[in-house]
Amino acid sequence: DLGTFNKKGFLFIKGRSKNVIIGASGENIYPEEIESVINNFRFVVESLVVEKKGKLVAMVYFNKEELENQFKILKDEWEHKKEEWDAKMDELALELKAYLNARVNKFSQVQLVIAQPDPFQKTATQKIKRFLYTQ
Repeated sequence: DLGTFNKKGFLFIKGRSKNVIIGASGENIYPEEIESVINNFRFVVESLVVEKKGKLVAMVYFNKEELENQFKILKDEWEHKKEEWDAKMDELALELKAYLNARVNKFSQVQLVIAQPDPFQKTATQKIKRFLYTQ
């Protein structure tokens, strides 16, 4: 694990050394810090930030039940309103990207938010299997 001490002597965990992403200018980007901001966004259950083709990408699993309640879309109507649902998901992804990029450093800003259709695969201790999504 990587961390820093502040002036008062408190330890702040940055992330794991094997998860660090090296930015284009050589800066260290800690995906866990970005994920914590994403996970505070409404409707987000869990997220994962990875590097793809030199760009930061946020993969997000939204709370579908909460979204259905919010947008008054019943599960039975889901298939009939697929285009409307996809448009709402795209709109929510853009809103999340703006929310996130306003709250992180310039080099930690994501270029793309991808909505995950299913929850992420996890280990027995309920941690996301990051290696499955970084390829």
